[in-house]
Amino acid sequence: MHFEQVDVGEYRIYAGAIERPRQFGYVAAVVVMRERGMSPQVEAFRDENLASGYAWTSPAEALRFAVNAGRDAVLYRAGAAV
Repeated sequence: MHFEQVDVGEYRIYAGAIERPRQFGYVAAVVVMRERGMSPQVEAFRDENLASGYAWTSPAEALRFAVNAGRDAVLYRAGAAV
């Protein structure tokens, strides 16, 4: 497993690249938490099988896709709140 976390405004994106069991490649996963101003933290978005489980050839590709999906979720959520 490979992980990366990115802060975007009041949200924290937790991205993961999970090696597929008995198969080639990595699955992208993401959890977005609303961090600031919230106690306790609130989960805003989760998808543990992004792109319907597409097998990315490297963990870096899967992480990039997961972070971008998390950013999209944050932007959509921020736009909905306006």
